[in-house]
Amino acid sequence: MCLWYCTGHFKDARTPQAFGDSNWMRIPPSNSTTVSSDGAPFPGYTMVILAILMITLVVVVVVGNALVILAFVVDKSLRNQCNYFFLNLAISDFLVGAFCIPVYMPYILTGRWMLGRGLCKLWLVMDYLLCTASVFNIVLISYDRFLSVTRAVRYRAQQGVTRLAVVKMLAVWVLAFLLYGPAIIFWELMVGESIVPEDECFAEFYCTWYFLLSASTFEFFSPFISVAFFNFSIYLNIQRRNRSRMAHEASNPCAPCRSGGHARLLRDKKIAKSLAVIVCVFGVCWAPYTLLMIIRAACSGSCVEHHWYEVTFWLLWLNSAINPFLYPLCHSSFRRAFAKILCPKRLSVRPHEERNCVTPLWKDMKQF
Repeated sequence: MCLWYCTGHFKDARTPQAFGDSNWMRIPPSNSTTVSSDGAPFPGYTMVILAILMITLVVVVVVGNALVILAFVVDKSLRNQCNYFFLNLAISDFLVGAFCIPVYMPYILTGRWMLGRGLCKLWLVMDYLLCTASVFNIVLISYDRFLSVTRAVRYRAQQGVTRLAVVKMLAVWVLAFLLYGPAIIFWELMVGESIVPEDECFAEFYCTWYFLLSASTFEFFSPFISVAFFNFSIYLNIQRRNRSRMAHEASNPCAPCRSGGHARLLRDKKIAKSLAVIVCVFGVCWAPYTLLMIIRAACSGSCVEHHWYEVTFWLLWLNSAINPFLYPLCHSSFRRAFAKILCPKRLSVRPHEERNCVTPLWKDMKQF
């Protein structure tokens, strides 16, 4: 999702030469490049460090999301509507680590795209598609949690209807593709020419700031506002139920021993904190890239140092490494499934103990 290459002015994060040119070194008067003696864009030790960091990220993304996917294979009790959205998120993030990052690694280390124009188009479509699908899945998960709290009875009745979940999952992929896919594929046909050199790979709309602003509205701003709204509404709902519970216990001295109000209060606070983490991580990983991308496109790359953009670009992929730990691992049912995969002899998943993603909230709702 990096759109930072305007010929002679600024480069795309998908254009690794930016590390070695005057934009990366900030030497505007000339177009000279800073490369090592053997023609590589980085010194040998720097390439080794970067390769190790990128390989580590690939391993974390692939292994973390593969565990989520395998959990659905080994544990049928996870296959409910809410958890299917975690599966959809894990698939998109898994493909980021299995395809997008590995294809990008030779490009950034050598400074040349050597895989041809066709694979360049495919990689761009997949990268934009998968990152956007990851965002939309986060919104879908937050919306699902919102419904589980505000419409608990109706939501429970629909838990066994997987068709509705599948429709929502497919909608995520279709909308994610429509946001950038057609532009990547057909932009050069609409403008009549391609501005991408043979040995580079970046989106044709790199410095069309009004397109980037419009797309970012759907890719980040609207999703972020939606996620914040859903999770803030959940927090308010939890607070309201806590106040009602406390008032009920005050009027009925026997209520604490029957309802365990204090334990539920601690659990509700934990839920609220986890929801706040979801919003914060999403914002930290996506806001810097989105804002700097638009600003730099508007000023033709002359107002912000390029290395800040490269850092924000990698934050997007880092989000795919965080998601499998931030979402499924906060549920005991996923943790037991992971333990069954990693340590099958020490722990077996007991279906009768499984809880779906909203059971604690439903149990609280039953008290009123």
